[in-house]
Amino acid sequence: MSAKSQHNNILLAILGFTTVVVIVALIGYFTLGHEDEIIQGQVEVTEYRVSSKVPGRVLELRVKEGDYVKVGDTLAVIDAPDVRAKMKQARGAEDAASAMDDMAKAGARQEQIRGAYQVLQQAKAGLEIAEKSYKRVQRLFDEGVMTAQKRDEAFANYKAMEAQMKASQSQYDMARNGARREEKMAAQAQVNRARGAVEEVKSYINETVQTAQMEGEVSDVYPKIGELIGTGAPIMTIAVMKDMWGTFNVREDQLNGMKVGNEFTAYSPAFNKDIRMKVYYMKDEGSYAVWKATKANGQYDLKTFEIKARPVDKVEGLRPGMSLVIKNPDGK
Repeated sequence: MSAKSQHNNILLAILGFTTVVVIVALIGYFTLGHEDEIIQGQVEVTEYRVSSKVPGRVLELRVKEGDYVKVGDTLAVIDAPDVRAKMKQARGAEDAASAMDDMAKAGARQEQIRGAYQVLQQAKAGLEIAEKSYKRVQRLFDEGVMTAQKRDEAFANYKAMEAQMKASQSQYDMARNGARREEKMAAQAQVNRARGAVEEVKSYINETVQTAQMEGEVSDVYPKIGELIGTGAPIMTIAVMKDMWGTFNVREDQLNGMKVGNEFTAYSPAFNKDIRMKVYYMKDEGSYAVWKATKANGQYDLKTFEIKARPVDKVEGLRPGMSLVIKNPDGK
């Protein structure tokens, strides 16, 4: 083979290789270069956990995972013997306080009042005798036939009987009038305190029967029947199916002016159709975002934003965890 032919073959090979590279580049450009970037999110739902304020043993589970419950439906029953014991104590304290309050309001018994009256009459009789004795001794003293000492002794006895009569009068008045106003108020305060303790224990007893606070679907049930649970330990989770939304992580160069109140279209693979959604929440994900562009091009980093949007119209069958795909975030 001549040198010229060999040279021509090399040129043809180079030309062919160059042609192939150009064709591949053009194919890649038209097939990949213009493909729209997609943003994938998923459906989320509001959930609340059912838990008890009192520890106990799970006696019954009235629902299972997947059940739909309404407000007021019984979910679980807890056995709490400690709470029942506290109720007996609180009831006993309430009864004792009520008895003390009744006694304070009723005052002394009739027997006590009659006894105080008899003591008063006895003191009055003693005072009357002492007074007459003193007056006789005083006349004899004035006539000079009685010593001053005898007169003083009679006067002292008279004053002592007078003081005794006054004391008996006070005892009789107190028995007749009953307890003082302050004592009655103190007794009533004890009753209120005991009733408050009973109401507190009642609230704990109410916690032994857990009911649904919001309508929704039971998504998880944690304990089994017979297991012990602590204070505040979750028993089950309820998903509020009426409150669902889509959440997306969007790089800021893909926002295209998206803001709260904007509407956009998201594709649902589960239903193979588009869903119109409205943005109600935007927040940057911070330095540790799910998607974060690095300075590979020597320019700047791109922040990622969390976008939340609700369906404009109700979508039957939409469930948490389903995928949502955005191709045109700006809604155009």
